[in-house]
Amino acid sequence: MRKIEIYDTTLRDGTQREGISFSVEDKIRIVRKLDDIGFQFVEGGWPGSNPKDIEFFQRMQGIPLKKTVLTAFGSTRRAGIKAEEDTNVKAILNSGVHMATIFGKSWDFHVTEALRTTLGENLNMIRETIEFLVAQGLQVNFDAEHFFDGYKHNADYALETLRAAAAGGARCLVLCDTNGGTLPHEVQRITRHVIEEFDLPVGIHAHNDSGVAVANSILAVEAGAMQIQGTINGYGERAGNADLCVIVPSLQLKMGFSILDPKDLAQLTQMSHYVSEQANVIPDDHQPFVGRSAFAHKGGIHVSALLRHLQTYEHILPELVGNRRRVLVSELAGTSNIIYKARECGIELEKDSEKMQEILSTIKQLEHDGYYFEGAEASFEMILNRALGLYEPFFDLVGFRLITDRSNGGKDAHSEATIKIKVHGRTFHTAAEGNGPVNALDGALRKALVEVYPQVQRIKLNDYKVRVLDEQEGTAAKVRVLIQSTDDGTSWGTVGVSTNIIEASWLALVDSIEYGLLKAKAYQ
Repeated sequence: MRKIEIYDTTLRDGTQREGISFSVEDKIRIVRKLDDIGFQFVEGGWPGSNPKDIEFFQRMQGIPLKKTVLTAFGSTRRAGIKAEEDTNVKAILNSGVHMATIFGKSWDFHVTEALRTTLGENLNMIRETIEFLVAQGLQVNFDAEHFFDGYKHNADYALETLRAAAAGGARCLVLCDTNGGTLPHEVQRITRHVIEEFDLPVGIHAHNDSGVAVANSILAVEAGAMQIQGTINGYGERAGNADLCVIVPSLQLKMGFSILDPKDLAQLTQMSHYVSEQANVIPDDHQPFVGRSAFAHKGGIHVSALLRHLQTYEHILPELVGNRRRVLVSELAGTSNIIYKARECGIELEKDSEKMQEILSTIKQLEHDGYYFEGAEASFEMILNRALGLYEPFFDLVGFRLITDRSNGGKDAHSEATIKIKVHGRTFHTAAEGNGPVNALDGALRKALVEVYPQVQRIKLNDYKVRVLDEQEGTAAKVRVLIQSTDDGTSWGTVGVSTNIIEASWLALVDSIEYGLLKAKAYQ
């Protein structure tokens, strides 16, 4: 089996996605992560294009990498000057890298219309730029920009640009579908023709404008390509680039190529989310392989089959890419969903038992009423515990009162909550102010509980969402409140539904606090 090179261009092509801008520190952290996971090549940026990339390459000269070769990106020399006189070419030399990727025009239309030069001068620009950098001791990949469009328009000239790169000493000829408009069968046919024409390794650089960048990359490999260029999570300009988080496991787990050590492949999901965090982009839950929902099962028939054999509804084991299986509970749930989720909680249920039917009926009715347990698994576990008699309340509510006023012409509303609860026969009556009524109520409840349950101080409310369920009812509409809580590392979600937003918030808040205390008690 031939070796496949993975060439990551997240730090250059990925930054061209709308809304992404990495700092120098972000780029350094991502390079280190990619090095840890074992990607062979990481393109750091274009050192001649902006001060940020210049600083990045300067700082990287003092940072050793274990597995990854850092590369710089740049264009061929400008028309009419020597390569050694071109500012961008000199910037690549000054970047300190030992490998560069140079792009040049391979579509005659672009040569005459974009570069405004002759076809012959473009060939000289490609050959002489690569020749100069190779003479300075660099290895050079050639990115043939718009190659597939150029080939379909004028195949002879497109191939001539590759011959110019080969004559200059390029180590790899990378075929770029820059506009992302080429379909997989075309990529496979054209890539195979190029491989037949050249002795050099051939690569693929696919954009996703037609939604087939991953398929194009895989079929290029089937045709004989040795290098795949892409980005983490498919980040890139317009519709993005080929997603390495899909390509790498597809090649390794389904086609038998040895790309990463299995223990490194098992870091792929974490790597995907890490880059999302650095990019300040919300991860795509439905992304293949690494998305939170990639191995989520909702239909009762599916889960019933999974309990018999995991391969019935999973194409790989999620652990191979560092992901995990999730079974969801909803109005679509059957007894198998409840059994599976109960087992995750350490509870065994009999499929045909009266208690099982009672729990299933309760869940379906609550979902009909507006509850949503996919994002509130802690509330589901609390329902299980209550139904099975495994739950003992940590406190009993006597009552609470909320006051929100806006007096003396003030611009800001003022909220205060008082609450009375009983814990083991003792009554606690406290008050708290807050940034809104729910925050005040949260503060008052915690103040009342902390003497008996000091663990409550570790429970933090870190997300609060409200959704109106029946908008046509206006201000009398039923609302769903979802609360996300954490206790120094783990997190959980709870839900409450009511026509009164305070009541809905209280229901979700109580589940959140009691679940956190239940967890703390379990580990004592």
